[in-house]
Amino acid sequence: MPITTGRLGASRRNEQYQSIPPPKGNLPLRKRLKHVTWAWFTLVMATGGIASTLRSVPFRFNGLYAIGVVFMILNLVFFVIIWGMMFCRFYWYPYMFKLSFRHPTESLFVPAVAVSFGTILINIVEYGSDKVGRWLNRAILGLFWFDSGLAVTLSITIYLILWSTQTYTIARMTPIWIFPAYPLLIIGPHAAALAQEMVNPREALAVVIGGFTIQGIGFLVSVTVYSAFVYRLMTHKLPAESLRPGMFVSVGPSAFTASGVIGMASNLDTILSNWPGGSYMGMDPRLAANILTIVANWVSLWLWGLAIWFFFVSLVANLVCLRKPGSLPFAMTWFSFIFPQTALTKATFRVAAAFDAFPLQVVGCVMTATLILVWFLVVGKMVHAIYKKQVLWPETGEDKTEGGFSMPKDHDEKVVLGDVVSTSTDIGSGRTKSR
Repeated sequence: MPITTGRLGASRRNEQYQSIPPPKGNLPLRKRLKHVTWAWFTLVMATGGIASTLRSVPFRFNGLYAIGVVFMILNLVFFVIIWGMMFCRFYWYPYMFKLSFRHPTESLFVPAVAVSFGTILINIVEYGSDKVGRWLNRAILGLFWFDSGLAVTLSITIYLILWSTQTYTIARMTPIWIFPAYPLLIIGPHAAALAQEMVNPREALAVVIGGFTIQGIGFLVSVTVYSAFVYRLMTHKLPAESLRPGMFVSVGPSAFTASGVIGMASNLDTILSNWPGGSYMGMDPRLAANILTIVANWVSLWLWGLAIWFFFVSLVANLVCLRKPGSLPFAMTWFSFIFPQTALTKATFRVAAAFDAFPLQVVGCVMTATLILVWFLVVGKMVHAIYKKQVLWPETGEDKTEGGFSMPKDHDEKVVLGDVVSTSTDIGSGRTKSR
């Protein structure tokens, strides 16, 4: 299959979804599935995040658990369906698998698979541990260490691929660059949920130590991208309107870390109270647990505050776009309206519990209700976008032509695009050249 080239003179406009005319004609389902990207797993991340947030709500009522279970099951269904769509894509178009790792935007979303998997594991611990039995915790313990290894491996691999094959400019920088670190950022919350259910104190502490270490790696990697993002804002203003939903990704690192650190620390008293030997690091285990918990709670306030700061920066930047109708075309990055904010909401509940702050519990409940409404809005927009050919369509999603890299297009795709760009192909090199 020939690979079209694409150093377009209007690459900037193309990135803003403005260089491609409105879709016309039709494509069969098989050819539309060619444009399912790794970014579709953000739907799973958002849905699982809603389920996890509902489990954290401190004010319980009859039916709340059932609502959370519905979101959890729906999340599993989405996960299976999206994997089925991806399998069809790579089965019918096998060359797309390798290219999906080389595309400057789609490759950033490959770790969404690991984040989705980790989110599902968290949901299983939260909703299944006290309903199924301890055997489930044994199984999840093994899956936790597998997920931890997968997160570290995938994060390193994706960044190495990007650094080896892509050349980014600071003008094109968005917080989506943080995304390969996201699998690391959910290990802490996963460890917090799992350690609470463990019986053996040594195993529980090992989970907490592993979760804290990997969470720290993810946050520190994200901090380096934070600095690049702020530099980009200072030198090139805000991103284009169509790219601004991705700004909410910047909320995730500090929010997940605050939630995970407080959650892991809250388990230390139970773990160390049952610690064999009567001493931990040369001191009374309960005293050690109290010291570590106090430090974790106060340090997490900074992280929680940083998440709030990035949330309002992102919120205002996106609200400004509402003045221009059509400036925010739907993309799968819209699910960043939800997933990072689920972490911020859980962090708010954690801070409220740690400092006995009732008003923050109320704020967290309002945030939870808002997130559910936004979830329905975004999913509705996704269905509408599929119907209107704004996604699962050539040159509309994360696999669109960008930075001189273009995915292969067959005759039918060129026809529905109206032959926008006339290009030639160097098949031997896999590179594209403009005529």
